[in-house]
This record gives sequence, C-alpha cells and structure tokens, in this order.
Amino acid sequence: MLKQRIITALVLLAILLPAVFYPSPQAFVAVALVLIAAGAWEWARLNQCSPAGAIVAGVSCAAMCLLSWYAGLLLLPLKPIWVLGGGLWVIMGAWLLNGGVKAWATVPRPLRLIGGVAGLWVAWLAVAQARIMGINFLFSVLVLVWVADISAYFAGRALGGRFFSRKLAPTISPGKTWEGACGGLIGVVICAVLWRGMDASGPLEAASIYTRLANVHIAFMVLAVLFLATMSIVGDLVESLFKRSAGVKDSSGLLPGHGGVLDRVDALLPTLPLAMMLATL
Repeated sequence: MLKQRIITALVLLAILLPAVFYPSPQAFVAVALVLIAAGAWEWARLNQCSPAGAIVAGVSCAAMCLLSWYAGLLLLPLKPIWVLGGGLWVIMGAWLLNGGVKAWATVPRPLRLIGGVAGLWVAWLAVAQARIMGINFLFSVLVLVWVADISAYFAGRALGGRFFSRKLAPTISPGKTWEGACGGLIGVVICAVLWRGMDASGPLEAASIYTRLANVHIAFMVLAVLFLATMSIVGDLVESLFKRSAGVKDSSGLLPGHGGVLDRVDALLPTLPLAMMLATL
C-alpha cells in the first residue's frame, strides 16, 4: 500500500508541477479539467448511477468546463458564482453535518447528481482563476488546506481525547477529534502570518491570498483563514458522509493507494470558491 501511494504521488507530481509552473495557465487549467471530470464520474458512481450514466456525468462536467473556457468565463469577474457556490456550501454543509446520512437520503438522486456536478464545475472555475491570478495565490490557497489537514492529523494523534470527551463527528468520521480540528485552525493561522510576512513587499498582483486579506485588516485575514480552514474540514466530513451513505471506503480506485480524485480534493471543493469570494470581494 505504501509503495502504491508513493508511486501514485510521484506520478501526480510529475504531471501537476510542470503544468502549474508552465508559463501559460492553460496547461494547469487543462489538467484540472481532466481531474474534475474524473471527480464527476466518481460522483455519479457514488450515487448508484450505471457505468454509462457515470460516463455521461463525467463528459457533461467536462463539457461545462470547456464551454466556460471557450466563452471566456475564466477571464471575467465571477463574484456572483463565488458567493452563490460558497454560500450553498456553508448552508448545505451545516445541514448535512447536523442531519447526517439520514438527511442526505432525503435528497432526490437527480438533485444530488446535478448539485454535485455543478459544485465540481464551480471548483474548476475557482482553481482555474486562482492559477490565472498567479502561482503564489494558487499555492497559498492549496497550502492552507494542506496545512489544516496535516496540523489536524498530528494534533489529533498527540492530543485527541485529552480536552474533549466527544469526537468531532462520530457518526460520520469517528477518527476525527475536536483537538485535531483546533490544531488545524492554529496551523493555518501560523501559516498565514508567515506567508504574509514573506510576500508583503511584493506587488499585489502576485500576492498570496493572505496578503490580499491582510490589506483589508490583519484581523480580517485571521478570521478569513479560520473560516476557510473550517470549511476545508466541512468538505472532508461531507465527502465522508457521502461515502458512508454509499457504503464505500473510497470514491474510486483511480489513484492507487490514495482512493479516488474526490478523496484527494474533498477539502478543496468548498474552500476554493470561498477563497475566491474573499479575495475578490
């Protein structure tokens, strides 16, 4: 398993890193499109679609992305989409985490499929525009999610159960603890302060999300990154809820040793549009 994880990670890095650092954003945008289309295929499978139906979902999501690209949406301000997409994530995330698998079971399958594909499309728009805004901005958002996840993991391993008797979401992901969540939040604040200090003297056009938020006020930056880190945890938990509802461990086996695409990007799906919303409003 470990060997598979390492090989898969190296292959992904060999594809993603050259695409990210290619002078034109189009290379990364194209790679992200393929991954998002694969995520839509997985989403359809999680919702008990037939193999043909899952392929249709993936192709439909790819077509939506391609049409948006061709229409020039990636170069336009998309504030209404960020507000609507991010707002729905906040509302749906709170509702699902409160209601659990039973609440999700009440949602009609066609609505699930449409909503999931639309959410993936919005995430693609967000990550594509983030790359167009600059590599520094894109990585600052991605690293925020990674730091939240890694900090939560180590804080949970070291302190889990010492301060809170109840788990974070015991019926959805029994391994996650409140200590881990708090550790993740602390980690992203430290990351934001350090990153802000490193690129504070550079031009705003090439700035990270932290510098853009701090230009409003340093307190706003802290509150914003805490909110984004919280939503990354929500994205992780919600995807776990979807898999629990479907009775599967992984969203697919597309990435040997890692599960599926949705398993790798779940925390990014709500965070990307919300980061774009905060950075552009």
